[in-house]
Amino acid sequence: MIRRPFDDETPDRLYAVTGGRSRAHETAFDLVTLIISEGAPSPGMQSEHIRILRMCHRPMAVVEISAALGLPVSVVKILLCDLLDTGRVSARHPSVRSHAGPRSPEGRSSSENHAGAQRLPNVDLLKKVLVGLQKL
Repeated sequence: MIRRPFDDETPDRLYAVTGGRSRAHETAFDLVTLIISEGAPSPGMQSEHIRILRMCHRPMAVVEISAALGLPVSVVKILLCDLLDTGRVSARHPSVRSHAGPRSPEGRSSSENHAGAQRLPNVDLLKKVLVGLQKL
């Protein structure tokens, strides 16, 4: 019998880490979602959960957690769902900040809004196009 190290990434190992799950039920995570620990690990927790809680005392992106653990992002998302469900972590998307001035609710500055409005086609032209499409 050939013995393999426990930390290799064979399908058996990943199956054990995720408890047989192949997909995260949360859609709240993408690669840049920031994860923040909301508490300390407790006795009896899975080792990967403990490592995530310890490394996320400051916000850390899902992709960074995946790289640090050496696990596929899909597996990390499953582990993060476990922690999110129990309230041990919180997730948030990074905010985009600019020093260009005040931002709109959509995240654009007033100068970007004005520039975007100038690129829109003429209203009369749009009406003519719609009338033409209706006649088809």
